[in-house]
Amino acid sequence: MPQTPREIVRDCVRFASPERIPRDLWTLPWAEAHHPQELSAILRRFPPDFGGVPAVYHPSARVKGDPYAVGEYVDEWGCTFTSIQAGVIGEVRTPLVADIADWRRVEPPLETLPRDEAAARDRVNAACAASDLFIKAGCCPRPWERYQFLRGSQNSMMDIMMPEAGTADLLRVIHEFYLRELDFWVTTDVDAIMFMDDWGGQRQLLIPPDRWCALFKPLYQEYCQLGHAHGKLVFMHSDGHIAAIYPHLIEIGVDAVNSQLFCMDLAQLAATAKGRITFWGEIDRQHILPAA
Repeated sequence: MPQTPREIVRDCVRFASPERIPRDLWTLPWAEAHHPQELSAILRRFPPDFGGVPAVYHPSARVKGDPYAVGEYVDEWGCTFTSIQAGVIGEVRTPLVADIADWRRVEPPLETLPRDEAAARDRVNAACAASDLFIKAGCCPRPWERYQFLRGSQNSMMDIMMPEAGTADLLRVIHEFYLRELDFWVTTDVDAIMFMDDWGGQRQLLIPPDRWCALFKPLYQEYCQLGHAHGKLVFMHSDGHIAAIYPHLIEIGVDAVNSQLFCMDLAQLAATAKGRITFWGEIDRQHILPAA
């Protein structure tokens, strides 16, 4: 009897030899706008094994604009992004917290969380039961990226290297909000939770590994522990060269990681991670995709 997509993904992550490699495709609106026919053909031929969940979050009055349109967009945290190209996300040019001493002005978007958790849970569980796809939770903690959105990239790098009073406080505010989100999702019937942060440059980590271990590894470890305590698999995404933290991701229990494998040493990664963590996809988008 053929395996369901859910069974294929689970077996792959658990090294249980599924009948085929799982399929997953990430796109931005740019691809949908510029190559709709090609994208549709790919999805028809290789339908994804991953599915989504119904919307259970509430809109925030802070949100203004379209995140993928040219111009400014304000997200649910109050961060303002400026985009110069349609179909991709812009960047924060004027940080909400220009001075770390003002970290208390940050108000996490608690208004977006499900108000009737029992009803929201029932909706999610019904969707999971009605699908044979592998379902990830409808949230994605990203403490480092959120910190950058609030402080700006340059300020954030300085905070990491020379922490001032307020740095740990702002990280705590961000992390506690994400834990609150995850506390809901791990009680549903989703198959996995996911978190992400882009940590790599072209040749190395953006910050020294010891700073990463001191500040961010404990946060990610809590996400993994929470997910595993409720029987969920844990997925992570990070762009860039992150070979230095692969052993730590394995140690804290990340089950599958999506990273830019082809800007790293594949033989080194195999020696570090083979049989210990699942490589969750990645086509070489620096050489193969641009030239295809």
